[in-house]
Amino acid sequence: MTSYDYDLVVMGSGPAGQRAAIQGAKLNRRVLLAERKAVVGGVCINTGTIPSKTLREAVLHLSGYRERNIYGASYQVKQNITIQDLHFRTDHVIRHEIDVTRHQLQRNRVEVAAASASFVDAHTVRLAAADGRGHRDITTAAAVIATGTHCTKDGHIPFDGKSVFISDDVLTLDKLPRTMAVIGAGVIGIEYATMFATLGVRITLVDKRDRLLSFVDREIMDALAYHMHQNRVTLRLGEEVSGVEPITDDKGSRVKISLASGKQIITEKALYSIGRTGATDQINLGAAGIKTDDRGRLKVNASYQTEVPHIYAVGDVIGFPSLASTSMEQGRLAACHAFNVEAKSVPALFPYGIYTIPEISTVGRNEEELTQEGVPYEIGKANYREIARGQIIGDSTGLLKLIFHLETRELLGVHIIGEGASELIHIGQAVLAHKGPIDYFVNTVFNYPTLAECYKVAAFDGINRMG
Repeated sequence: MTSYDYDLVVMGSGPAGQRAAIQGAKLNRRVLLAERKAVVGGVCINTGTIPSKTLREAVLHLSGYRERNIYGASYQVKQNITIQDLHFRTDHVIRHEIDVTRHQLQRNRVEVAAASASFVDAHTVRLAAADGRGHRDITTAAAVIATGTHCTKDGHIPFDGKSVFISDDVLTLDKLPRTMAVIGAGVIGIEYATMFATLGVRITLVDKRDRLLSFVDREIMDALAYHMHQNRVTLRLGEEVSGVEPITDDKGSRVKISLASGKQIITEKALYSIGRTGATDQINLGAAGIKTDDRGRLKVNASYQTEVPHIYAVGDVIGFPSLASTSMEQGRLAACHAFNVEAKSVPALFPYGIYTIPEISTVGRNEEELTQEGVPYEIGKANYREIARGQIIGDSTGLLKLIFHLETRELLGVHIIGEGASELIHIGQAVLAHKGPIDYFVNTVFNYPTLAECYKVAAFDGINRMG
């Protein structure tokens, strides 16, 4: 590798790229990370995961959502919540995370180039200065593509960033609307739909699929749909959008959305969220001998190698599950494989965290998957309202569901909706990793009062169902 300028060049400084670069540096390799934006962190820190989750936390706090079951539906920490109130918290967290990321790269001695990276050939990368002042070519033994994605846009939609906008534009809204339509019921669409609904915005959610998030356990998604209905969200599933048109009349500027079924939706604003496209159009993949699919995404093998073995791709640019947590792990594994360092992971046990209101988290297999595979199973459930901690925090909608093998009693899946779901899931994840039986939860003592008790209650419920 000494014949090259660098051992590893990473394109993109999001979670996947950052972790790949740091892992390479910890293996004493010469690593360069190229980021075309003015700040590090990629979509995750600047416009995606961190802003949206911070926005969610601000919504939960200012709206008084967590206390409504105790103090009443009219309870709010702040009346007349403005978009500026939400920005205050979000801006602070973004600045902090950018600083933390920059410091991590510095102390691991990763060279960071503020430049747009593109391939000249399979081992040569061109770094075009972000300020437009020239470029330089470098050679590298291995490369990791972690360029992430950008919002998919339909050329027929009249985007203006204000009345018709994408998720990246949410932080630039000037005020909260009274009504809003969300086109696309993927993870991002549902998260923003529930956030704005919690703030009192009348939401209409449109998607051509007939159910929400098919990769999540149906019972959990049914519970979320019920909660959304209770929060005045109108679900238009199995409906296709045929047109989006801004209109102006004596009632002001609004948006008319036409559906293929003939229905019409009149709303103040429309959030267009039909998925994301791989940000690969500017890195000259053809020069390296790599092709993308029709959404700009890259195909990789189990070691995250593209069709060119020394070039890897990780994170959102390779598609599902497109989560920051899984992207980080992919970056680490790719860097280890590039330098022949053994590293193991269990993708089947990657947890999913969906930050709707209420939040959802899941790990392992669900009922639909087990039924298709012909695996005999039983379930056990615990409702938050039956747990002392659930009453204390005022969450009467939460549900923890365990799925276990009917004969061996081995735990097969954990699915949670409710406060703290994304934290609570890791208890079940640990038991799944060790192929533990459901009896583990029966024999374990949990702190009281905690939501973790749900595991014991659900385990007893499952055993009782077995007779």
